[in-house]
Amino acid sequence: MSVGVVLFTRDLRLHDNPVLWHAVHSHERVVPVFVLDAAILSGGFNRPNRAAFLADCLRDLNASLRARGAGLIIRGGDVVAETAKLARRVRADAVHVAGDVSGYAQRREQRLTAELECELVVHEDALFAVPPGRIRPSGGAGHMSVFAAYYRRWRTEPRRDPLLAPRHIALPDAVARGRVPSARGICPGPVAPRLPQGGESAGRARLAAWLRTAARGYDEVHDDLAADATSRLSPYLHFGCLSPVEILARQCVTEGFARQVAWRDFHAQVLSARPDLTAVELRPRGDRWRHAPDEFAAWQQGRTGLPVVDAGMRQLAAEGWLHNRARLIVAHFLTKTLYLDWRLGAAHFADLLVDGDVANNTLNWQWVAGTGTDSRFNRTYNITGQARRYDPDGNYVRRHVPELRGIPGPAVHEPWRLPAEQRAALDYPEPIVDVAEGNARFLRARRKR
Repeated sequence: MSVGVVLFTRDLRLHDNPVLWHAVHSHERVVPVFVLDAAILSGGFNRPNRAAFLADCLRDLNASLRARGAGLIIRGGDVVAETAKLARRVRADAVHVAGDVSGYAQRREQRLTAELECELVVHEDALFAVPPGRIRPSGGAGHMSVFAAYYRRWRTEPRRDPLLAPRHIALPDAVARGRVPSARGICPGPVAPRLPQGGESAGRARLAAWLRTAARGYDEVHDDLAADATSRLSPYLHFGCLSPVEILARQCVTEGFARQVAWRDFHAQVLSARPDLTAVELRPRGDRWRHAPDEFAAWQQGRTGLPVVDAGMRQLAAEGWLHNRARLIVAHFLTKTLYLDWRLGAAHFADLLVDGDVANNTLNWQWVAGTGTDSRFNRTYNITGQARRYDPDGNYVRRHVPELRGIPGPAVHEPWRLPAEQRAALDYPEPIVDVAEGNARFLRARRKR
């Protein structure tokens, strides 16, 4: 009797999951397992928002597997040791796992190869539309470093067809299942009050609703902060509750949305080639970042006195998620207007984002800071101009900054221009920096290097 172990990592779904599909079609018995990895649970990446979402994902995955005759096997400890122990226990012929890109994921794969007594089958096409390494520079080595060139090739790269969810999964006899953990059992602590529900079922319901109501208009409204018309699928892609291949196969997905998926693949292939970029800069600019803890705290708390920045930071705290345009604005304000180290911002985002993908988070921050793949590395924004362009009526700001709800129209973006008596009545700070002066300070610092 052939037995395969499916080691779930960031592919917590049944539909279009190459890891599970190939295991079910290659073995008579399949052991689906998730290991609560001690290295992650005790490290800096384990945070309450993602723990709550993960707990939802595991409950939903377990229910879906049970409906097909199996169930999710839960283990805890060292992921490689626990997987190897289980594989020996069930006399597995192979362990199947999704290929991933972080330094930790690459080391995990190397250890599995070394310590398993059976075959390790790595499915590189489980997490990305175009797996890292498939698109290479003309020289054939390294990674693509310019998104426009990468995207031209990504658009024409053949993609596999989506795979059906298995109808039945047969477990070997007498395998101890373990208990699906609670959110607090994974990481105790307060959770964002408006955190989305996790799991493949919730993700597929959100995808279906978005495809039915808003997908076709995505290109026109995805930058409109107040419209809140983006898909909000990023947490489900991060945890693998949804497959990018399956989403892109839907006919109503627009070019603009596909481009966002391509950015995800682009960053993945950069990090795959350079896993050290979570800590070091792709293109160092010789920055001597300012040390201003009070300004950083004001940014974290959404009390900078710049309404669109504060709205973004408060949305992040309340939802564990942030509109992509707002991410760019608040990151620019931190790294260029305040001239504070991008790593501070990346760490704060990693603390709160439920879609806190290592590659996307790190490399988007480096892009904004001008230390990553952006060729216009010294570009600066007029923050108020960004607010007026992407929140022209001020509704996004009023939604997230209640102190300013009484200010009508676009005037909400510049409360410092209100009469002194009206300003004094607001429980809202004056700007902690003049944006033009802050941007000029950044440019002077860069030119000196």
